[in-house]
Amino acid sequence: MSKRKAPAANINSSICDFLIELADFEKNVNRAMHKSNAYRKAASVIGKHPTEIKTGAEAKKLEGVGVKIAAKIDEFLTTGTLQKLEKIRKDDTSQAISLFTRITGVGPVAAKKLFDSGYKTLEDLKNNISALNHHQVIGVKYFEDFEKRIPRDEMEMLESFVLSEISAIDKSFTPTVCGSYRRGAVSSGDIDVLLTHSSYSSKSKKSKVLLKSVVDHLQEVGFVIDTISLGDTKFMGVCKLKTDTKQDKLYETFRRIDIRLIPCDQYHCSLLYFTGSDMFNKRMRAYALEQGFTINEYSIRPQGSTGIAGEPIPVTCEKDIFDCIGMEYLEPKDRSE
Repeated sequence: MSKRKAPAANINSSICDFLIELADFEKNVNRAMHKSNAYRKAASVIGKHPTEIKTGAEAKKLEGVGVKIAAKIDEFLTTGTLQKLEKIRKDDTSQAISLFTRITGVGPVAAKKLFDSGYKTLEDLKNNISALNHHQVIGVKYFEDFEKRIPRDEMEMLESFVLSEISAIDKSFTPTVCGSYRRGAVSSGDIDVLLTHSSYSSKSKKSKVLLKSVVDHLQEVGFVIDTISLGDTKFMGVCKLKTDTKQDKLYETFRRIDIRLIPCDQYHCSLLYFTGSDMFNKRMRAYALEQGFTINEYSIRPQGSTGIAGEPIPVTCEKDIFDCIGMEYLEPKDRSE
């Protein structure tokens, strides 16, 4: 759910970095999603390549790297820079819009509107909070903190604390921290908690007080310190966890946290979906269709001969979903592709 890219921990990180920068520009400034997606796909493929890319021709052999991207890689490897990027970096409009879209709650359209209203820097926004909605105000307030990735050791402490506190409220709750963390990532952008309760199903609809009771408790213990939004089934907010340093001092880092309440009969399909990755989810959904099933974040259903999906198939764990479509079960750590 974070707007930040994960740090590139690979031998071709410099290539991946400039491709991601181009992807962000095309998405946020030009609003050309097809180009943005092409750059991101190329960055993902190159990031997983086990050896150093030394020429554009070598990169072009990889799936998702076309002639134009290969030419940019050649230019970068030859000159150490990219003319298109240098031009983008010198353009005030591009820089301001790119900056604003890194603020949670600010999309490309809102970023352009803010720029057109005369705002060019983060300081401009801090001095004109009335121009922002509540979500954007939170984004500006904690901008520097939200920009920082969350190291895995801190994520483990956050997970332990959240799961312990939720269990203390009611042991009938089942919480799981999802996203890239569940896949074993070395760092995360935010904390994404999937939550269910044994009394809450898609038919009972008894959800109104469940999520609120969790958020209220996390506020009472000083963990949740700001709210972006709170509905019956989704909370978006800010949390903090005091951590001991080697000097026995305490520091506070503010992190984004989302908590989604899911009916217990839909929990495992949601767990699969929100664990990701996006690429893995797309691949699994495509395979399911070939086998006559449809999968989404709510259910797995047989695809009828008329094209209308049947009733949801009961599942008690993620493995049941894999078994239904005849796909080998993969642990979360193996779902990044």
